Amino acid sequence: MTKALDVDICVIGAGAGGLSVAAGAVQMGASVVLVEKGKMGGDCLNYGCIPSKALLAAGHAAEAVRRARRFGVNASAAAIDPAGVYGHVRDTIAAIAPVDSVERFEGLGVKVIQAYGRFSGRRTVTADETRITARRIVVATGSTPFVPPIAGLDGVPYLTNETLFDLDAVPEHLVIIGGGPIGVEMAQAHRHLGARVTVLEMASVLPNDDPELVGPLRRRLIEDGVDLREGVTVTGVEKVDTGVAVAMSRDGAESRIEGTHVLVAAGRRPTVEGLDLDKAGIDFDGKGIKVNHRLRTTNRRVYAVGDVTGGHQFTHMASHHAGIVIRNILFRLPSRAEARVVPWVTYTAPELAQVGPTEAEARRDGADVRVLRWPFADNDRARTEGDIDGMVKVVVTPRGRIVGAGIVGPRAGELIQTWVLAIAEGVKIGAVAKMIVPYPTLGEASKRAAGSFFTPALFGERTRRMVRFLRRFG
Repeated sequence: MTKALDVDICVIGAGAGGLSVAAGAVQMGASVVLVEKGKMGGDCLNYGCIPSKALLAAGHAAEAVRRARRFGVNASAAAIDPAGVYGHVRDTIAAIAPVDSVERFEGLGVKVIQAYGRFSGRRTVTADETRITARRIVVATGSTPFVPPIAGLDGVPYLTNETLFDLDAVPEHLVIIGGGPIGVEMAQAHRHLGARVTVLEMASVLPNDDPELVGPLRRRLIEDGVDLREGVTVTGVEKVDTGVAVAMSRDGAESRIEGTHVLVAAGRRPTVEGLDLDKAGIDFDGKGIKVNHRLRTTNRRVYAVGDVTGGHQFTHMASHHAGIVIRNILFRLPSRAEARVVPWVTYTAPELAQVGPTEAEARRDGADVRVLRWPFADNDRARTEGDIDGMVKVVVTPRGRIVGAGIVGPRAGELIQTWVLAIAEGVKIGAVAKMIVPYPTLGEASKRAAGSFFTPALFGERTRRMVRFLRRFG
């Protein structure tokens, strides 16, 4: 027998964006139904941000033992305990899971339905045997791994980020198809944990980042022993006695490599299949659901947030979207989603972070810009920790407006936040240069980069003439 519910908001998808909408709206007095067919917490908690960073932490710890000798600490070789490594990954997920659990959200007052949700009308959703009529509906179904149409791939037991963390042993030789953030992070994590790793990338690794900043990370990957092959096209995959064999071509030359496991990390695609979006009058294409600047779809009663909109595929962007939608739905405030000041981080060693356009993007747009740099080799804290490969790079206008910033180096994901705030709030470069920072810290590199904007004028001939003139007065 079909049950009927009539609520203020129906949210489809319990990932970062959907959970944020549901929690925020119900605590502000709205009645909310949350529909989720899979695990609460979505990709980030179960298959993405959390397990990948936990695995990276294990790999970084192993590498720290190997590199301890540079500090005069003679540690024995790192012994990898696979049960402990994957136990750490699962324990981390388990520790965070209660925050995203059915029990917590029902405790907040959200009605949670664990079933597949699909549209049955412009303002109705059907989930299992429940028909939900909602004043507003939010689609937050996220994205899934994109599996390219490679010959033979469907005949081998390939991995994606959704299955990688189910392993109970470190692969002997992991072949990774794709050199984006997921591919590069997992390459370094597994290499640090003792696996042989080969990365196959059609273009260059991390193509969305500043090539100058990618350079130190590329050098580190090669130094770590990652077999990095850029500019290759994967032409086929087949099962062999040792695991899998991957065929590729580069500049017309054919080659082949064998590994024990293959990880497909070739990007992601929005999850729109099975939602019956046409029944609700919602336009979408291969890039996702079409939304306006307020995240409203072509059905004025339906909004979409996060990866399913086809924009920046980051958990923090989905959370940002959630706040925009809540303001639009509950308070009728014409809030717009931010697309200009969106940071992203690749959590390798060194870390790589970016906010705003890169130097090349700024110049391609015709902007008159200056580029400021400060190397970590000139930062005393980085020297003390023996981690000096990298830099802070800032793109500014001639009048000191900050356009974009990128950092490659230790804790880049933390350091970039100064620049995120500066760009978002319109803070000029002089304010960052005048900032008092504790010594010795890595944050000094940002201050020094900002200060270099004034170096040509401060130490130029005009300043010298002024000092000589003022000296006459005693």
